[in-house]
Amino acid sequence: MSGGVVYLVGAGPGDPRLLTLRGAEVLQRADVVVHDRLAPAELLELAPRGAERVDAGKARGRAAMPQDAINRLLIERARRGLAVVRLKGGDPFVFGRGGEEALVLRAA
Repeated sequence: MSGGVVYLVGAGPGDPRLLTLRGAEVLQRADVVVHDRLAPAELLELAPRGAERVDAGKARGRAAMPQDAINRLLIERARRGLAVVRLKGGDPFVFGRGGEEALVLRAA
């Protein structure tokens, strides 16, 4: 990837006040926020007003976006030189697909 960057950010255990300082920092500079349904809505408010917000939430029997579409979106926006935050509920490397997304991004 050249130009842009993708940050994989875990929203923590549900209380928006427990977001890391680094997570808040990258959200405040984001051009694009790709979030799941478990990320607290209050955290989306940290992103700049003009930032693109993409709901990539999944629930049992429903997916706003399939995983391959999420991966393509992350790569495409970063290649356009944008700062992308992939905001996931909890720890993205424990319950989410953070590891899978990191591998796809690295390969791109």
